[in-house]
Amino acid sequence: MTAPSADLVLEVRAIRADLAELRQDIAEARRRLGHLEAQYATISGRLDRMAGGIGRIRDRLGLIDV
Repeated sequence: MTAPSADLVLEVRAIRADLAELRQDIAEARRRLGHLEAQYATISGRLDRMAGGIGRIRDRLGLIDV
């Protein structure tokens, strides 16, 4: 079996560097997505509470949907 050529070794190193960069990018994207999901959950909960409050106001005023 022959030893790998210098060009092949350099190419493999470049591929590994690219792979490491992609892994970092994916990790960053996952962190950002997690942050967005948390913000969405917070906003969604707030909207649900507001809708409940508006519903109670409608009930007290005797309003109905037309």
